[in-house]
Amino acid sequence: MKNQKHSSYEGLQKNIRDLKTPKIEVWKNQYPDKVYTIFLDIPEFTCICPKTGLPDFATIKIEYSPRSYCVELKSFKLYTIFYRNIGIFHEHLTNKILEDFVKACKPRWARISSEFNPRGGIKTTVIREYKDEDY
Repeated sequence: MKNQKHSSYEGLQKNIRDLKTPKIEVWKNQYPDKVYTIFLDIPEFTCICPKTGLPDFATIKIEYSPRSYCVELKSFKLYTIFYRNIGIFHEHLTNKILEDFVKACKPRWARISSEFNPRGGIKTTVIREYKDEDY
């Protein structure tokens, strides 16, 4: 192989999947036999750019269809506030939030959209979806 230049971002996020985040609490859904959708909007989300250390601002939108459990909102707010001091790439953030969310409430399906304010003239939106195998 030819000389490959290493990115200055290399290694900044290698342990992101192991990041210990606050617990997302849930409560028992009394309508598990009904298929319905819950929308959560977090319009003032902030985290840190792992490269520059500057704040990133975003609107996080989550849609999900609960099965046995619904997400308790106060714990989810505390979960999102945790990221204010975390350096994380937009793509990793979106994946991490969805994985923690699904692990907590085990929905029929879920979709997250992370819409970041422009940085350097570029607006970033990252979307990921999850579907339960039985749905």
